[in-house]
This record gives sequence, structure tokens and C-alpha cells, in this order.
Amino acid sequence: MSAAASLQDALNEIRNDFVKNHPQIKVNFNFGASGALQQQILQGAPVDLFFSAAEDKFTKLIQKGLIDKEKGTNLVGNELVLVVPKNSKIGIHSFENIPKVEKVAIGTPESVPAGQYAKETLEHLHLWGEIKEKTVYAKDVRQVLTYVETGNVDAGIVYKTDALGSQKVKIIATAAKNLHAPIIYPVGMIKNGSHPKETQLFYDYLQSESGIKVLEKYGFKGLK
Repeated sequence: MSAAASLQDALNEIRNDFVKNHPQIKVNFNFGASGALQQQILQGAPVDLFFSAAEDKFTKLIQKGLIDKEKGTNLVGNELVLVVPKNSKIGIHSFENIPKVEKVAIGTPESVPAGQYAKETLEHLHLWGEIKEKTVYAKDVRQVLTYVETGNVDAGIVYKTDALGSQKVKIIATAAKNLHAPIIYPVGMIKNGSHPKETQLFYDYLQSESGIKVLEKYGFKGLK
């Protein structure tokens, strides 16, 4: 299964629960930026399930005939937050304050949905032109978090779920929903996957009450 980096902790727990009931099934994950994972699938990588952090990356695979629309669903949502190192004395309190920092990290907008949402937010606030020169780009949202945790940057824009999972950062602000496209995580089965029966079982489990409960525990938001 290929999945957005922000899903790592939640999916590892879901897998542990799933294999208790299905010990014969081995679930392997490939985590990364949704755009990079989408490209791998387009190039024929052996993947059975795709769990994306953005609808556009997922829709492209439906359009290309690699995911059957009937075997895909929007599963959970997320929020975008501004974080700084836990012991930061930088004194910023909102997205509007970002120009005060020397370096801010975001995911590469072309391949990392969190970076795409971050850029949209900054553009809506008319700050992108000012901040562009101070921006450090990361290969996925987890790398943004690492840059903030280690103090390599003064601030970073990540998903709320990533920030909640770190003891080394603090959330300064949450982006208003009207500043970026809705953050929706779709999941779907890849057509002609090599393990359709097992994939269907795991796909169904992700949508079950147990699966959603774990995702919500890590800060994801149910869409129902």
C-alpha cells in the first residue's frame, strides 16, 4: 500500500489491529509525498491500495483508469497548522506573522499536498511573494516537521495530525478553511492489483468503525 507520509503512525496502528484478525495477510506500506507516490503508480509500481492526502492526485489515477471509481472513497479530513520548535522565543502568533521569521519550511508544492495547501494559504493572505525567498522545501510533510523539531527552520506548515504526534513542536495557529482547498484523504484499490481479495479486506477495514476510530485518535477528522 502506498500512503501519504502524514498517515504513517495511524496506519501502523491500524495494520497491527488488522493482522490480529488476519494473521495470514502481510500488509506492507510505502510512505511518501502523495504526488511522488502517484507518479510511481502511473509508472507501473506494484501497488494494491493508494491512500492520498489530496483529491487531485487520486482523481488523476481514476482518470487514467488505474483506480475504479467504485473502489475509491473519501475517508478522512485534516487541518493545516503553523508550528514552531517547542522552546521557540520567536514571538509569532499567526500565519500573518510568518514574514518575521528567517526560515519557514513547507512541502514542495508540486508533489506534497501539504505544501500545496500551505502555498494556497499564503497566497490568499498575500504573503507568498514576501515569504518565497525564506522558504525551505521538503520532500514530504514529515521532513517539514523534522526541520522544525531540529531548529533548522524557525517555523513550518504541516498537518495538524503531524503536529499532534510530535513532542518537539508547538502549534501557533490553524489555517482558516477558506484559505485553502478542502483537505480530503481518499483511499482506493488499484485495478489489476496482485492481491485483490486481501486488498479488499484491508480497504474495508480502513472504512470500518475500528479503522476510523484510530484515524480520529491521531487527529484526522471523519467526513460523515
